[in-house]
Amino acid sequence: MNDNVDPSELARFSSLAAKWWDREGPMRPLHDINPARLDWIDRTASLAGKTVLDVGCGGGVLTEAMARKSDHVMGIDLAGQAIKVAQLHAIESNARVEYRECAAEALAVDRPASFDVVTCMEMLEHVPDPAETVRACAALTRPGGWIFFSTINRNAKAFALAIVGAEYVLGLLPRGTHEYAKFLRPSELSRHAREAGLQVHEVIGMRYNPFTKTSTLCSDTSVNYAVACRKPE
Repeated sequence: MNDNVDPSELARFSSLAAKWWDREGPMRPLHDINPARLDWIDRTASLAGKTVLDVGCGGGVLTEAMARKSDHVMGIDLAGQAIKVAQLHAIESNARVEYRECAAEALAVDRPASFDVVTCMEMLEHVPDPAETVRACAALTRPGGWIFFSTINRNAKAFALAIVGAEYVLGLLPRGTHEYAKFLRPSELSRHAREAGLQVHEVIGMRYNPFTKTSTLCSDTSVNYAVACRKPE
């Protein structure tokens, strides 16, 4: 199976692996937005007692947070260095997480319909074919289960804030982190979800304040947004 992966993206995130858990480093925005997105996922799907998969887990920031809510959490990523950092941090923090260096598409073949909750956050804008990733997430989810995606809208405002502002003006992210052409409109992501047999439950905006370093959920989906889907019984 050909992995749905951009080698340059893997190289970029592997190069950042050692700084993944540095809360003042280049991955700080991930730490800052984590409480809001974790709360939203848990309120929607209730993670307690659920079998959870985090697709594109990187160094495991969200993965470990979900492991504090559920005892059965797996994180997967193709960035090998990031997975190694995630594994080491899990040992240090005594987090009960299983990590694997593999693609969602490959795991979907080995373990179809195995998870109650699947998350794929801040990843779709980094893969060549986001629809394929959505299909894999759907295949990995049990009937009645939940799938959560988050990504960046594609419009002038998102370009100005997520690329020009975040990468070049404020330096919140390393330059080159995002490519505008890979951003996804909510309508496009919702279509991918429906074509994968999922029901779109909620589309919600995520607002990040770079000065207070806090994130809140909102109705404005013009830049960062998240989508909650359910797989029919």
